[in-house]
Amino acid sequence: MPAADSSLRSLRDRVAARLDEYKDRLLELSHELHADPETSFEEVRAAGRLAALLEDAGFTVERGVCDLPTALTATYGSGELTVGVCAEYDALPQIGHACGHNIICAAGAGAAIALAAAADELGFRVKLLGTPAEEEGGGKVLMLERGAFDDVTVAMMVHPSPVDAVDPRGSSNAVARFEVTFTGRASHAAAAPEGGLNAGDAAVVAQVAVGQLRQQLRDGYRVAGIVRHGGERTNIIPERTVLEYEVRTPTGEELGELRERVLNCFRGAALATGTTMEVRRIQPDYLDLCHDPSLMEAYARNLRATGRELPEPGSSPRGTGGSTDMGNVTHAMPAIHPAIGVLGAQGMPHTRQFAEEVSGSAGDEAVLDGALAMAWTGLDLAADPQWRAGCVTARQG
Repeated sequence: MPAADSSLRSLRDRVAARLDEYKDRLLELSHELHADPETSFEEVRAAGRLAALLEDAGFTVERGVCDLPTALTATYGSGELTVGVCAEYDALPQIGHACGHNIICAAGAGAAIALAAAADELGFRVKLLGTPAEEEGGGKVLMLERGAFDDVTVAMMVHPSPVDAVDPRGSSNAVARFEVTFTGRASHAAAAPEGGLNAGDAAVVAQVAVGQLRQQLRDGYRVAGIVRHGGERTNIIPERTVLEYEVRTPTGEELGELRERVLNCFRGAALATGTTMEVRRIQPDYLDLCHDPSLMEAYARNLRATGRELPEPGSSPRGTGGSTDMGNVTHAMPAIHPAIGVLGAQGMPHTRQFAEEVSGSAGDEAVLDGALAMAWTGLDLAADPQWRAGCVTARQG
């Protein structure tokens, strides 16, 4: 065996041994987050648990970065190359960790801790980014805009799914979320209905218009919404109604057009009912995923090395239908967001069944296999002079 291959094999073993050393604590982290879910921007205990684990592993941790109280960064090592690992930890209202962010957090922590075992010898940095509010709020977008990713050369994370997905052509939808408030004039619904301007009618007209619009939309376009506030009492003409909507398109370039077409439905409803409307953006726009092919190829190879059998490229659907703020990261630097399978899971993400399954033995396997595959992928990059130099130069340019 050539000396270089022997050295890389030794480092791979060292990385795997470090992960095994922290195995119990990583699974404990996953289970604790699952049992104690916190929603977007409220992940105080989750961020604290993650920070404590990384500090114990020798990382330098900064809490509350980017003016986000539940965001953090943890760094180890030095050098021009910085391998970034993203960790999410927010849960969903009512159904907890039905998107498996407990797995994402523990796998990210495991990847960073394991990869750090090779950082001193190869002269590179590992940076874990604790990114809050993926479900609603766009934590990664805010951290991108505020400089947390400026020194990151490449970025990785895994997301749980019923199956593994490693196709570099796989993507997600771009999404824009907004809130619309209609304001009218209250009046007695029986004694003086003519004196009112009905914000409830405006909400109904808007929803009907959006429903009619759907038949003219392109394949892959999605519009969804809920009524947040529909009025106070049946005998009062509603003075105020609030609706929350989202629009999704296959690419970020298409997002603005669809958003305007939907907002025109709301504008028409306001005009028809004599009410006024106000639009508030709920979060930054999420872009579609754009995986780096070289990183994804390395990750797939390393995930197979854990013993997983993976689908052939092109055999899985290219789009998930969902959206993630990791899409914005993939447009800013080489990055990947593969799906790590909770093998045998029968539920889909954002269901109560999946929430139960991500805390079981298959969820634990996803934590450890995803962590090791990411760590080995970072190691492959750090140990390949040409690939490494190309990534560093591209980010510096």
